[in-house]
Formats: sequence, structure tokens, C-alpha cells
Amino acid sequence: MTRGDDSVARVRIRRNSLLPSAASLLLCGLLAGLVVAGAAFPVVAMSGLAAKTGSDTFESMSSDLVVLPSPQISYVLAADGKTRLAMMYDENRRDVKIDDVAPVMQQAMVAAEDNRFYEHRGVDVKGVARAFVANQNAGGTEQGASTLTMQYVRQAIAYSAQTPQEVVDATGKTSSRKLREMKYAIDLEKKLSKKEILERYLNIAPFGHGAYGVYAAAHVYFDKDPKDLTLPESALIAGLVKAPGTNDPATEKGYPEAVKRQKYVLNQMVSMGYIDKAAADAAATEKLTIVGKRTPEGCESIQASPELGAGFFCDYLRRWWDDQKVFGEDEYQRANRLRAGGYTIITSLDIQTQTAAAKYAQEQPKDVAKNQQIHLGNSSALMLAAIQPGTGRVTALATNRTFSNDQSGNKENTNPGKKGQKGNYPNTTVPIITGDADIPGYQAGSAFKMFTAVAALESGLPLATTIQTEKQFVSDFILNGGGPATCNGNHYCPKNSGGQSGPYNMWTAFGSSINTYFVPLEQQVGVKHVVDVAKRLGIQFNAKEDADLAAKPDGWGAFTLGVSATTPLQLANAYGTLAADGLYCEPTPILEVKDNSGKKVEGLDPKCRQVVDPEVARAAVDMARCPVGDQSATSRCNGATAQYARGFVKRQIAGKSGTTDSEKSATFTVMTKQLAVSGFLTDPDWPETTVDMQHAPVNYAALGVLRDGLAGQPEVKFTAPTKDRAQGKLVDIPSVKCLPVDQARDKVAKAGFSVTVAAAQVPSKCPGGTVDRTNPGGATTKGGPVQLVVSNGQPE
Repeated sequence: MTRGDDSVARVRIRRNSLLPSAASLLLCGLLAGLVVAGAAFPVVAMSGLAAKTGSDTFESMSSDLVVLPSPQISYVLAADGKTRLAMMYDENRRDVKIDDVAPVMQQAMVAAEDNRFYEHRGVDVKGVARAFVANQNAGGTEQGASTLTMQYVRQAIAYSAQTPQEVVDATGKTSSRKLREMKYAIDLEKKLSKKEILERYLNIAPFGHGAYGVYAAAHVYFDKDPKDLTLPESALIAGLVKAPGTNDPATEKGYPEAVKRQKYVLNQMVSMGYIDKAAADAAATEKLTIVGKRTPEGCESIQASPELGAGFFCDYLRRWWDDQKVFGEDEYQRANRLRAGGYTIITSLDIQTQTAAAKYAQEQPKDVAKNQQIHLGNSSALMLAAIQPGTGRVTALATNRTFSNDQSGNKENTNPGKKGQKGNYPNTTVPIITGDADIPGYQAGSAFKMFTAVAALESGLPLATTIQTEKQFVSDFILNGGGPATCNGNHYCPKNSGGQSGPYNMWTAFGSSINTYFVPLEQQVGVKHVVDVAKRLGIQFNAKEDADLAAKPDGWGAFTLGVSATTPLQLANAYGTLAADGLYCEPTPILEVKDNSGKKVEGLDPKCRQVVDPEVARAAVDMARCPVGDQSATSRCNGATAQYARGFVKRQIAGKSGTTDSEKSATFTVMTKQLAVSGFLTDPDWPETTVDMQHAPVNYAALGVLRDGLAGQPEVKFTAPTKDRAQGKLVDIPSVKCLPVDQARDKVAKAGFSVTVAAAQVPSKCPGGTVDRTNPGGATTKGGPVQLVVSNGQPE
């Protein structure tokens, strides 16, 4: 059964309803009849009570009390199962067994609320009579007649209400409500022991200052478990139930009232024989230290050390939870259960890795900026995500921001289109690391070349595939509207940032990040195939423009250079999937979830599927060892954009850096078989920033997280690719240098290849209209595509 909506919880009125004096005498008659003869309550049509209860007899009232669980705190723990990250709750409550409550607290509760608890059977006839007399003499309502069992019934009915009206009916000052409570109380005492009823009452009663139940009260007021409460502490807590707001000892006005009530409870305990007068006097004079600290709630109140910086991870967990159907039919129901279901959530957050991520996200931009005289500005965010290959378990999320809704002191937004608005520095709750519908991510640059390489490997091309690259490549892709990236009309013409040219294979081209290798390779295998690889590896295309292009990608020539938005988490998982031999697992922030009874919630195990052939994945990883100063299994690396990385981590690694146009963002993704880390450095408020981001901060930060996160763990080495994936079974392409196009086409076609002609001509020493070269050059797979590149007759 599910709990009612939030409006029900807000309507609940927690109060001790008192019987209207007009019906008190009739009720006394009822109780006398029940006690003496057990007779049915007579129809009292002549009284006002009949109008409220109808013609029902007392005996005909339902005794089937439906009790739904009261709201319980959900605990969010780190992967060690011990470190508490956060608590989620609507009401600060955690049920405890009666044996985990100090005996003196149990006695104090009975003394405070129902000193005849162990004598009556749910309804205290003497108490009713006493209340009637007192109320008649006072001319109003001065005393109630609710037993502890009846008080529990009232609370249970309110918590089990499904509509706001049911809450009102459960708490309103009506005779019918009082009669119903009595009926339920009498029946409940037949089914449960006094010990069981007291346990339920201790767990449901409100104690003020945001504390519901004795567990929360013990922690809010004295920062201890209920089993450790002393006599004076127990008497003070027990006395709060009568008027939890007025008697709040954590407030200046409430403290004297709480002490008065404490003395009353102590005297009651003396009269009941629980303690002697000396013990009561000593307890009454003992000065208590009231902590009065409301229990932290939510992701903004992370309880672990500040150095852990786990607010953004907690927020990622909360967003993930809202998408899990196992916790409810819709997001509202799932969120409600997180805050009321009493779950124990063991997350995937690794203390060692998260600590490193938080440290490097904060310190690395400052250190590198100081040492290398780089000015990044406060707008730059260094965002880091770490994930475990083969499980999808997110082990760390960190950025140089504070997770907080309080943005009153934030700097102005750097985006010119949002001038005058607050930006997200230094405080934010925006999911800049993991993204959402409003945060599609940031361009990752050359890291996307990996997807082209995987597509080529899936097409049968080996790592040894060689392309004669140029400083600028004239592609077949057309950019409508022209622009600086075009030449020869509207053809997309990428350049190499370092001006390189010459023969490159996948190892060397990936190691040196050669644009004019991967664009023709993408052109050869088809952009549609490349985009499909990216999707399989978890790139989501959340930006509308990217989604539109991904739906019809054939002309998206710049895709391989990382012009599509993504997030650190997506990119870390994409590379981690390859480290896991092509096994993709949906990112998850949890290891295990247990419900309030300690039972494991099923249906939350990692959701994994094979998306890339293991041999293809191993070849891609072998290639990716080149950019980070490692060596491929065949020692074919030559050139590295982050040569120092292997020596910094001191274990086998693979990865790739990425930079967008004008260095608006810098990314670095690095992996082992055990951990994949991706770091982004950009302005999340304005990804089109004019500030040049530089690689040093993000590169060293990502490497630091990888190194420190794996410290103490044995090295797990990569599996070498097969000879076919590395060297391939290549067939030589006939030489057609300076031959007429038709003659060259026939020659290549007769050799068994499919032949196309490049749309644009290139500078060459060959006569105009003749073939300068083929792409790829030298050799390729049997029957594979070969493109003829035609000379314009003008030497470069």
C-alpha cells in the first residue's frame, strides 16, 4: 500500500484531542456498560452524540485498524557501508526496538502520559470519569481521557490516511473520533502486548524541534542513542509529548516549561515506584546540556567531512532515484519514498577516490595557474567523474563549486545573454558534472576520435591502417553557409593544430591527435556508423542541435573532432566501456539498497550489455595507450599529447585529451581496467566562453584521481589485441600516382576495391585532373573502399 500524497502529510494535525464536555457523561455510561456487562453501546438518538455517530452502535464500529508505516529516515552511506553521507526525510524519525530504549525512558514515558497504562485494557474508565469531573468543574476542557494506547491509535490513523479529509477526521475534536479511538484501542490491546504498544508509541510520538519518535528526540536534544539516555534526560524527553512546541527545551522560552514538565514526570515516577524521592531530586537538579541541533537533511547537509565534497554525488543519487521504477509509479512517488521509506542506501562512492577528486578539483586550477601563470578566472569549473569499468558504478564526482542553494553571494553570470543574473560560482546545485535536460554538457574535442577509430575497427580496418595526411584536408562534407572551417567552396576542410602531415596509422594519429587522419577515416567508414558507436558507448546528445544532427548524421563531418556536447560522466563511461572489453553498463550511484526491514531491494543490479566486440575494444584501448605516454602491445606508438601521464600514474593507462576551437574547453579522459576518469575544464554558465582553457589543470587533476583512487590496488594489465586487429590482413592498393582518373578507377576496381572520387581537388605536383593519391594509402582491407584524390595541377 502506498502512502497518500504530500497534501495529506501537510494537513496532519498532531494534537491530543479532548472529549467535548457535552458528551462526557454519555461516554462514562458507555464505558461503565462495557466494563460491567460488555454490552453494546445503546443508540442515543436523544443526544447530540447521535447526530455525530449516526445510529451505529459501539459494537458495530469497525475494529480493523489499518496501520501504514510512519515516515522513516533514509540513510545514504559511502561504499564502505559505514561513512554516512546524508539523511533523507520528511519527518526526522527512525524506528527502534523497545529493547534499544533505556528502561528508564520507557518508565518515564508511561509516567508522563498514562500512569495506569499497565492496568487498563486500552480505555481507562477511571481516567474518563476524572476528566469529566474536572472539565465540568472548570466549565471547559481541562483534562483529556486518552490513554497511551488511544494516543497511538490516533497517530496511526492520521499516518495511514489517504486523503486530506481522512486526516481531518482522524484528528478533529469530535465524539465519533473519540469513540472510534476507544474501539480500536480496546481491540489493539487484545492483539498486542503492552510492550509492543509502548514500542509503537515511542516510535510515533512527536517530541518537538523536528524530532519524531524517541530515536530522533534522543539525538536532537542529547546527541545519543535512546539506549544511552539517563534518568533526567528521559524525564525531560517524556515530558515534551504533551506540548512539544511550547515545551521545546532548545528554545529560550521553552526550556523553563520543559524543566517544569520534567519535574512532573519525575514525581509521577516516584508515585509509581519506578524511582525513589532522592533519585528524583537529584535528577531535577542536574543541569542538562541541550544540543538542540536539528538533524541534517538532504544533499546540502552532507554529514561526511567537508573534504569529501560529496554534495554533487548525493544530488546525482537523488536524480537517479527519481528515474527508478522500482521505487514507485512516478517521480513524485519515488521521491516521497526516498524521504519516508527508511531505506539504507549503500552508494558506489569510494572514499579514497572521492577524496582525491574533491582535492584536485579545488587545488589543481590554483596550483597550475600559479606555477604556469595561467589566468583561468572564477568562471572556469574543473569537473571530474570517475566510474568503474564493467559495472558502471560511479565512484566519484567533484568540481570546484560548493553544493548549495544559497547563491546570494555568487558572482554575476559570465554569459552575456544572462547579464545581471547570478552565476553558479561559488555555490550551485546545478548538475554540471552529470548533466540533465537543461545541462546537455560541453564539447569534448578530440576525445571523440575514439568513436571513429572503433567504427573503423568494426569495419575491418586494422590499427595499422595508414593514411597520407595533409596539413589541411579537403573533405566531401559540405558546410552550408561557409565559415573559417571551409575551403574549395563550402567543403569542410579541417587542419592540424600543429601543422603535421605525412603517413599516420591509428596508433600514431591518435597519439598525436591528427585531425586530417580521423576526418578522412570517418568519411570512409561513414558518419552514421561513428555516431552509432558513440550512442552505444553512452553519448546521449541532449542538446537539440546535436540530437537533430545525430538523427541524420551523414553530413556531420566535424563530429569526430568532438563538436557535440557531452558530460564528464558520459565520457568516462564511454572510455570505461572499452576498458571493460566493450561491456557497457548504465552509470549507477549505488551498490545496494535495503528497505526498512533490512531486506535487499531487487532490480537494482548493474544493467550491462555488450555493445562492442571485445577484440575491437581491446584494439581501441591499445591505440589509446599512445597519447598518454604508454606503449601499445606492439610498441607502435610514436608521439603523445600527454607524454608525462604514464610516468605520473606509474601503471598501464590509456586515454585521450581534447580541446575545442579557441580552447573554450579542455578535457582529459584516462583509464585502466579498474577505473576510468574524465575531467572537463570550461565555463558551465557559458560554454562559448572567450577565456582560453588550458590542459595542464584538468590533465593533472584527472591523473591524480586515477593514481590516488587506485593506490594500494594491484595493477590489472590490458589485454593485447589480436594480430588481425592490429596489423590486419591487408591487400595492397595499386599505385595510381598521376594516372588519369578513369584509368586509375579501372585499375583499383580490378584489384577488387570499391572506388570513389574525392569531390575536391588538392594541390599536387601531378598534372591537373590526374590522381595524386588514394585514401587510404598503400593497403587496406580486401574489397574495402578506396577514394581517389585528384590533383588541381598546382604544387603546394
